[in-house]
Amino acid sequence: MEKSRLRAAILNAANQNAALVVKNANIVNVFTEEIITGDVAVRDGIILGVGSYTGREEIDAKGAYLVPGLIDGHVHIESSMAHPSRFANVILEQGTTTIIADPHEIANVCGADGIQYMLDQTEWLPLSVFFMLPSCVPCTAFETSGAKLTAKDMEQFLHHPRVAGLGEVMDYVATISGDGEMLDKLELFRGRPVDGHAPLLTGDLLNAYCVAGPHTDHECSNYQEVLEKLRSGMRIHLRIGSANRGIEEVMKKIAEHRLPTRRMMFCTDDKHLENIREEGHINYILRRAVANGIPAMQAIQMATINAANTYALKGYGAIAPGYRADMVLFDNLRDFNPVMVISGGNVFHPDTDVLLKPDPKIYNSVHLAPRKPDALELRVCGKTPVIRLVPNELLTELDMLEVPSENGLFTPKDGLVKLAVFERHYASGRVGLGILSGMPIKNGAIATTVAHDSHNLIVAGDNDADMFAAIDALEACGGGYAVVSGGKLLARLPLPVAGLMSDAPLSKILSAQQALLKAAAELGVTTSSDPFITLSFVALPVIPSVRLTDMGVFDVTNMAFIDAKRMETGGNL
Repeated sequence: MEKSRLRAAILNAANQNAALVVKNANIVNVFTEEIITGDVAVRDGIILGVGSYTGREEIDAKGAYLVPGLIDGHVHIESSMAHPSRFANVILEQGTTTIIADPHEIANVCGADGIQYMLDQTEWLPLSVFFMLPSCVPCTAFETSGAKLTAKDMEQFLHHPRVAGLGEVMDYVATISGDGEMLDKLELFRGRPVDGHAPLLTGDLLNAYCVAGPHTDHECSNYQEVLEKLRSGMRIHLRIGSANRGIEEVMKKIAEHRLPTRRMMFCTDDKHLENIREEGHINYILRRAVANGIPAMQAIQMATINAANTYALKGYGAIAPGYRADMVLFDNLRDFNPVMVISGGNVFHPDTDVLLKPDPKIYNSVHLAPRKPDALELRVCGKTPVIRLVPNELLTELDMLEVPSENGLFTPKDGLVKLAVFERHYASGRVGLGILSGMPIKNGAIATTVAHDSHNLIVAGDNDADMFAAIDALEACGGGYAVVSGGKLLARLPLPVAGLMSDAPLSKILSAQQALLKAAAELGVTTSSDPFITLSFVALPVIPSVRLTDMGVFDVTNMAFIDAKRMETGGNL
């Protein structure tokens, strides 16, 4: 805060010169873990004090609970599939007033131009958006990304006021082996927040990872993993997004063992707008935490001040003098349904947002080579690797199975579907082929250019004709999601912004998302956990235990391709 503004804030507080007062509220104090009945005075977006006040504008809370604005500790805006301004309106309605965003999705497609685009597009939003600079662009050397970011490339953003630190360090192999390029990035952010990404990493390898610098993790899938990482000094995000919903069992264990929660926070990571509108955002995780036995006061701390402390966001996460006036009024501390949201001292009212002029460097990002007729032919012999989805998790398992075939070529049936990843940045024609179980598509195909983290085009289906049709549909619209059956396009959501986001009005995005889910259900795919996010993560070679990239089937546990020959030949034997 500049000196003149600070001086004005001090004098306004001393003289009770409030512009807005929220009166008669039950105010949640996250420092003392108590509820205080009183008023909150605000001016120029800053809280002047808590007590008894009058102001030019007064809002009677009528005894409702006033909670600090909620904070999402780790989120990829791009995964909402919406332009940042549309995304902001949807989550502000749910009480989230601040996010820690990692733009590694768009950076993997567009590099530094993508990061600058996200900074520009979030500059004037009522939502506070802080960024962690992507550490892994590309994610690994085992896939083809659209860009590469070195420590030198990142220096230009280092001192931006909304850059909080270094984004999730996903390449744990490079990190614990002391890779020079990764160490350059870690050194660049020494002393600042560094996010981790270390699913199931344990023992000496976890120790080495922590020594390298990452100090948070959002990939814990069981209580013992949470406990070990807390003991190692890490801070833990409890994540519930659209596809990763297994953390509730962990919440129950945290409550059962009365595990201290001061170093835990909440995040969504990846959540579609339709799911946010339907159930909530961080307020939904609050609701589930309390339902699973975590005391409401601790859960609120996890949703507010804990995240602010983790990312050194001074003046965020609490209702206290000098803090930013981000507050949410709830009628109770069980359901966490917002009655009113105040962001930066202003009552939030969703309205029409203004988009900046489209950046040609960000649009027109899908560059596919012409498809060969045999591009999807997968030759098999004997036991073949199958990627098996784990319900409600991003984890997968490797099965070696005798699979159905005709003339030596895999034939989808018995719950097994064909999977393909097409390189889409340089029109190289490279295709990785595999087999997927756990997504029993019948008479159709699902495809998307959202394929973490390099965002090539991934498609799954039970017949080649529909798979090719889905690919064609995405190429025609500049990327997005598509569902095809019998050669007919059942649903499509164009994502022309880097093949990741839509700049369409919110109503059109939500309508398209609903149509996609309905179409997926028609193909026999369960939609209790978002199948589109699930499919997007099947290409991510840093989450155990097996994935498919444009280079082939990849064993994450051993960091090696299962079929080197397939990798070398670009997808076809």
